[in-house]
Amino acid sequence: MTLLAPLLALTFAVAGEESATFANPVAMRGADPWVVYDGGRYHYCFSRRNSVWVASDDDLLGVFSAQPVLAWRPDRGHAWSRDVWAPELHRLGDAWYIYVAADDGQNENHRMQVLQRKDANPAGTFQRMGELHLPEDKWAIDGTVLQHNGRLYYVWSGWPDDVNVTQRLYICAMSDPATPFGPRVEISRPNHDWEKIGNPTVNEGPEALTHEGRTFVVYSASGSWGDHYCLGMLELVGDDPLQGDAWQKRPQPVFAGTPQVISPGHASFTTAGDRHWIVYHVARHAGAGWDRLVHMQPFEFDAGGRPVFGQPQPPGTPIERPQPSEGDR
Repeated sequence: MTLLAPLLALTFAVAGEESATFANPVAMRGADPWVVYDGGRYHYCFSRRNSVWVASDDDLLGVFSAQPVLAWRPDRGHAWSRDVWAPELHRLGDAWYIYVAADDGQNENHRMQVLQRKDANPAGTFQRMGELHLPEDKWAIDGTVLQHNGRLYYVWSGWPDDVNVTQRLYICAMSDPATPFGPRVEISRPNHDWEKIGNPTVNEGPEALTHEGRTFVVYSASGSWGDHYCLGMLELVGDDPLQGDAWQKRPQPVFAGTPQVISPGHASFTTAGDRHWIVYHVARHAGAGWDRLVHMQPFEFDAGGRPVFGQPQPPGTPIERPQPSEGDR
C-alpha cells in the first residue's frame, strides 16, 4: 500500500548476454504486487501516486521494468478519490476489470471500486463503473475474484462492524463482474497467535489459487506495518464456497519471514515455462513498516496437490530465470 516504482533487479550477467539467473528484489519499491499472464504477455498492475498503472511485457522479469501506462486516476473530491490501494487486474469475459480500494481520505470509508476496459490489451485507460456494493456496506479492501464450478465469487478483507478492531475475510456471490449479491459469509478471522500480532488483528490480501481441482485462498496475516506479516492458507474442502465451514485453515503460516527476509506478504501467483511463481512484497529491513520491496520465486505443489512455498529467498540469492511457456517460444 506504498508508492511503487518498478525496477528490474538483474537482467544481464555480462554485456550483451542474458543471465541464466536473477536475484531478488525484482522491484526496489512496491507493495501488493499483482501479476497476471494473458495472451502470451505478463501484466503488472499496481498503485502509485494515488493512481492505478499497468505495465506489460513478454517476459515475467521484464514486466517489472516495462514502461507502465496510466489505467486510472480518480477525480478529486469524491468518496473514492484518495488512498488508492492494492489494485487487481482480472480478465472476465470480453473485458478487463480492476478492483481497487479507495476512500475520501478517511480510512474508515474505504470501499472497493470496479474499473472496466473493453479491449484485449489491458495497458490503457479504464473507466470507473462505480463502487462495488458489497453486502452490509462495511469497510472493505483487498478484493479479489474466485471462479469455482462456473460461478463467480468475490473475496475481500473487511471489518465485522464499523470500528477498526479486526479484519476478517468474507466471500459473496456475484451475478456479473460488477454486481455482488446475497449475504457476506465470513471464511476466516485472526484466531491463531501468528495471525494476531499487532492491533488491530489482521487477515487481508486474499488471493485465489487453484490446482488440479483444488481451490485455495492464500491470505496475509498479522499487522502489515510490523515485522511478522506472513501468509496463511485456506482450502475449500466443502462443495459450496458460501458455507463458512467449507473452508479449512492451515494451523501454521505457509510462507513466513526469516532473519534475512522480513514480513513477506500480499502475494499473487503466475506461471512461466513449466513452473509456478509467487510474487510478493517484503519489508526493506526490520522496523521498515510499509517501506517495501517486491520479490518473486518459484514454488511447487506436493503429491496431494497443495502448494509448497518453502522459505523466502534472501536478497542476492541466484534464482533460475523464468522461462517462456511452450506456446510462447
